[in-house]
Amino acid sequence: MTERETSRLTAWSAELRRVHARLREALRVTRDAVAAGAPRVAAARELLLYCHGFCAALDQHHRSEDHVLFPAIGAAHPELAPVLRALEQDHSMIAHLLGGLQAAVDSQAPPEELDRHLEGIAAIMESHFRYEERQLLVVLETLDLTAAAGEALGDL
Repeated sequence: MTERETSRLTAWSAELRRVHARLREALRVTRDAVAAGAPRVAAARELLLYCHGFCAALDQHHRSEDHVLFPAIGAAHPELAPVLRALEQDHSMIAHLLGGLQAAVDSQAPPEELDRHLEGIAAIMESHFRYEERQLLVVLETLDLTAAAGEALGDL
């Protein structure tokens, strides 16, 4: 294997870490907006912007994994089928939590309620990311996948 091929392959594990770091940061910014205590109308507008961006980014990341990355991993490593199923179940649970957050933002719920939604998302998201990284980073270092990063991991 050439150095270029090795760099391209190991780039998938680095790319997953980068995407997770950006999503963690987006969640932190969203939580900071809730905690800022701005006047209710301004806070609601900010939250619509932050929540929409964060929710859309996280949802797109998971959809890309489900439709591009996980099938490629499953084809190359069929023994990981139970891991991929568990990760897809997490994606479904996180999508449900994001829907609850979006509904709370749309109804202009008080900051305490929004923070409870964000706390739940943060806990599940972090657990999911850590599990995914433990299970897949080594696999991603040898995965021969020709898709663009945005296709496999979402555009961030």
